[in-house]
Amino acid sequence: MTQAAATVHPIDGVEDPQVEFLDRVFFALSDPVRRAILERLDAGALLVSELAAPFDISLQAVSRHIQVLVRAGLVQQERTGRISRCSLVVGPIFGAAVWMNRYTRYWQAQFDTLAAALEQIGERQSGTPQPAPARPRRLRRLERRS
Repeated sequence: MTQAAATVHPIDGVEDPQVEFLDRVFFALSDPVRRAILERLDAGALLVSELAAPFDISLQAVSRHIQVLVRAGLVQQERTGRISRCSLVVGPIFGAAVWMNRYTRYWQAQFDTLAAALEQIGERQSGTPQPAPARPRRLRRLERRS
């Protein structure tokens, strides 16, 4: 059974280079073999044959994974004749991290809500009343609207 790839069309008809960049980076990072290749390159530049050594896949398959990483800007490949040396490029990973960091407010609010709920559970189990925990700002705003 095959799955059709989802196609996302821009609302205004204009492709955003930043979106395309993030798509390539996240696609490259979605595969465990490619992530393992990046981890190995963290120690320094390696030949393609050195990168392929620990994997139970063909050299050709490793080369295809490397090409995905190159297209995403995560790996730089230098060729000297038939010898190819790869090195890690961390800039795109930083760009993806910045994009993901935009959502920390959401997760922080979730953790605040969880902490408050756990405190209430602890109070009920211990039987000793504790001062009410400060409500997360997001919850206070929602309560005022009600």
